Amino acid sequence: MERASQVIGQSGAFLDALERASRAAALDRPVLVIGERGTGKELVAERLHRLSQRWDHPLVIMNCAALPETLIEAELFGHEAGAFTGATKARVGRFEEADGGTLFLDELGTLSMAAQERLLRAVEYGEITRIGSSRPMRVDVRIVAATNEHLPDKVDHHEFRADLLDRLSFEVVTLPPLRSRAGDIHVLADHFGRRMAAELGRERWPGFGPVAVDQLLKHRWPGNVRELRNVVERAVYRWEHGGPIDSIEIDPFASPYRPQSRGPAMPRAEASVMAGAGTDQPVQDDEVTACEVGPSDFKSRVALFERDLLTRSLAENRFNQRQTADALGLSYDQLRHALRRHDLIGTVA
Repeated sequence: MERASQVIGQSGAFLDALERASRAAALDRPVLVIGERGTGKELVAERLHRLSQRWDHPLVIMNCAALPETLIEAELFGHEAGAFTGATKARVGRFEEADGGTLFLDELGTLSMAAQERLLRAVEYGEITRIGSSRPMRVDVRIVAATNEHLPDKVDHHEFRADLLDRLSFEVVTLPPLRSRAGDIHVLADHFGRRMAAELGRERWPGFGPVAVDQLLKHRWPGNVRELRNVVERAVYRWEHGGPIDSIEIDPFASPYRPQSRGPAMPRAEASVMAGAGTDQPVQDDEVTACEVGPSDFKSRVALFERDLLTRSLAENRFNQRQTADALGLSYDQLRHALRRHDLIGTVA
C-alpha cells in the first residue's frame, strides 16, 4: 500500500541522520534505525526502501511488540495447516510477503530469544521454514529494523543475541529527539498547522502568535514529532478566532476535574507517628485520615523530582547510561532500575 509520507526538518543533526540513511539505501545490507518513540523511524525505513533497488517490490511492516510471543514466529515465517491449534489452513509469513523487497521490523528489541534465533538463520542464509514444515525455502529480503532501546545493553544482560546484533548492524542510523532539533519545531508546527487548517476547510492559515510559539519552543516533547503533531492539530481545530493561534494546550488531560492518582496507602501506625510528630497530643482517628493524604502527595512530589533529575542528567550526558550513572553516583544496575521505575527506558536511544 502506498502512503503519502514526508520527512521534514532542517537541523544539522536530523539532516546528518537522513544523509546516512540515504547513503546506506543503495547497499543491499541490513540497517538498524534507533530513536525514541515518535522520532520518525518508520519514515526513515520507507526512505531506505524507496531509495533502494528494491523500490518496486513490497515494503512489509511488522511491529514485533504488537503480537503475543506465541504468534511472532508464525507471523514472521508462516505456518502449514494443522501446525498448531487454530491453524486450519496454510499461511505465508512476512518474509514470504516481502520476498524481493524490504521487511521492516519495528520494536526489534521485544523479540523473544527463540524468534531471534530463527531470524538470525533467515538473515544469515536467506532461508526460512514455515512452522509445521520440514522443507526450508529461499527468500530474498532486506531487513530494516528499528528500536528505541540500546541493544548492546540488552546483549550484556543476555536479553538479545550478540550474533544477531552483529548481523543487523551493518549500518546504524540514530535519529535525534525533537528537543535536540529546536530549529525544526516551528517548521514542523507550521506544516502540521497548515495541513489541519486545509482539512477543516479554512481559507487561510493565520500561523502562531508569540505566546504559542514560546510554549512550543519551551516544551521538552517526550513524544517527539508525533506529540507535536497532536498538539498543533488540536490547537488549530479548537481555535475559533480570526488572528494567529495563541492558545495551545500541551497536556490534553489537564483539567481541575481529572481523577487524582494516589500512591500506596501508608500504614495507619506510620501515619499516626508522622501526624503526631513534634506534639504531645494524642492523634485522633480523623486526624490520621487527613494526614494519610499528605504523605501520598509528598511521595508524588519526590517521584516527580527524581524523574526530572534522571531526565536532565540523561540529556546532559548525551543519553549515555553509564556516564549518567557515574554523574549521579549510582551503579549501572541502580540507574537501570530507576529508569524502569519511572518508565524512562524507552527515552534512551
